[in-house]
Amino acid sequence: MASRTSQLEAVNIILSAVGEPPITSLDDANGADAAIANNVLTEVSNEIQSMGWHFNTVREVELAPDAGDSNRIPLASNIVRVDLETQHTGDMDVVQRGDYLYDRKGKTDVFGSTVKATVVYVLEWTQLPEPARRLINTRAARIFQDRMVGSGDHHSFTMQDEFNAMVSLKEYEGNTAGHSIFGHYDTFRSLDRNTIRAI
Repeated sequence: MASRTSQLEAVNIILSAVGEPPITSLDDANGADAAIANNVLTEVSNEIQSMGWHFNTVREVELAPDAGDSNRIPLASNIVRVDLETQHTGDMDVVQRGDYLYDRKGKTDVFGSTVKATVVYVLEWTQLPEPARRLINTRAARIFQDRMVGSGDHHSFTMQDEFNAMVSLKEYEGNTAGHSIFGHYDTFRSLDRNTIRAI
């Protein structure tokens, strides 16, 4: 019976891309190659998750000013993207700046009230769905192999694997996210306005 790829298995798959022997636990990832493989896995996980997927994106997250921090809104270290949805922007144009939320329009990181935003988080390996693990693992193996060996033949082979893994993740995204034009606030607002006019 198939099971989700563990982080240890992922590191060993990366090592196998250059013919290195497997390690028996992540505690053994102290050797140069194993440590690099683990670091590349983390690097690629951050990169892929930063794109924002259904599994790591949460809408309507309340972000509150910290009175003890001069009313700035601190952001958790695993937040990689923050975006106010259209219905909540008002006169603000917020972005993530360092560890805090920043209003580009008002040129300030001080907020007088809680804001609601769509937030993209970087999740731990154990929290990722298998299609995401597969893409991250495949891309990490290709990058690791390119950096350590640089074989064109291996690169061509794993690029195809990476493409297939991306297709699988996008299919998973389409099946689980329930995307619809009617789920987008701007579309809803436009349709709602037209409905009122028709009445």
